[in-house]
Amino acid sequence: MRASRLVTLLLLLQNRGRMTAQQLAEELEVSVRTVYRDVEALGAAGIPLYGDAGHAGGYRLLDGYRTRLTGLTADEAQAAFLAALPGTAAELGLGEALTTAQLKLRAALPPELREHAGRIQERFLLDAPGWYGDGDRTPHLAVIAGAVWARRAVVLRYRRWRAPEEIERRVEPYGLVLKAGRWYLVAGGPSGIRTYRVDQILEVHALEDEFAIPDGFGLAAYWSGYLADFRARLHTGDALVRLTPQGARRLGVTPVGDGWTEARVPIESVDHAHGEFLRLGTDIEVLAPAELRDRVAETVRALATRYEG
Repeated sequence: MRASRLVTLLLLLQNRGRMTAQQLAEELEVSVRTVYRDVEALGAAGIPLYGDAGHAGGYRLLDGYRTRLTGLTADEAQAAFLAALPGTAAELGLGEALTTAQLKLRAALPPELREHAGRIQERFLLDAPGWYGDGDRTPHLAVIAGAVWARRAVVLRYRRWRAPEEIERRVEPYGLVLKAGRWYLVAGGPSGIRTYRVDQILEVHALEDEFAIPDGFGLAAYWSGYLADFRARLHTGDALVRLTPQGARRLGVTPVGDGWTEARVPIESVDHAHGEFLRLGTDIEVLAPAELRDRVAETVRALATRYEG
């Protein structure tokens, strides 16, 4: 742990130039006294590190000195691929590794590229979850991620929507997917390859059993097929509707002129379409199927009666 901290301290000074003991302590999340000891250790190891007294003082490296300690560890290399997602790396238990990896990468870059990398981090941010919600709680994500990295099986206790609502099974974690702020585990099991929502995992136990990914399996290809199958099962019918220009835009339909546009749109079910179409208010009229039109009309009449008084 101390060796890693010493390397990080050295890279901080190499990347940022002069830093005070207080600044280093805040970055390393240690006490100022610990920084003093670490600086002494680096000096004893022959690192040309100097301390300047006074208001503008601090620690710095001898001009022109550059460390060659820029090789990445396995964890840091994994974290580097998530460099655009600091929150995601932290969820996976790689937050510290990501910070160290970024320091090493910046230390290895020439000054002009290092400045460019800094501007990217200052000006671009990815916030994956949607607006309405704080995101799903995934307390077991780090354990799952560790099993994915190590190719080791796990035993899950999982909550699902159909009976039995809770199941327990041994699975082999092939990969993790982050979709719209929600994590999904793709894993092999007794019934083949399945997809599990990580926030629905109630309990997980890592096993020592190692496994091999089946020949021909690719996470991106599997996920693409899974989404296509999901959409095919999702839209089991369609509805004929009339839309105002605003309603057409909200449904992703190209409006025809400035008047009403008639369109046929896919629906998951009458129940689901009933709720979704009511959101459009007066910007939609349902023409068919008759069951859906009647349901919407009945709801509108009930609302009108409720608000008349």
